[in-house]
Amino acid sequence: MLDIIIFLLQIYLYAVIAWIILSWIRVSPDHPVAKLSVLLDRIIYPVLLPLRRVIPPLRLGGGLLDLSPIVLIIGIQILISILN
Repeated sequence: MLDIIIFLLQIYLYAVIAWIILSWIRVSPDHPVAKLSVLLDRIIYPVLLPLRRVIPPLRLGGGLLDLSPIVLIIGIQILISILN
């Protein structure tokens, strides 16, 4: 049972990384990659929203850097290492 949980956490970790990469790429709404992006949004946003409320974005010049995905990745890795 523990192996399944670790496996699912690893898949979620890869999904977060894919979501980050896809957030840098602009595609038209009718492109198949856009459908994948929408699916990842539905999976990742519910976990990121509470983190975004706690961790404000860093102001870098004229832009903002959202650290919540990085914190989520680190948190998942810590959880996987604890379960191992």
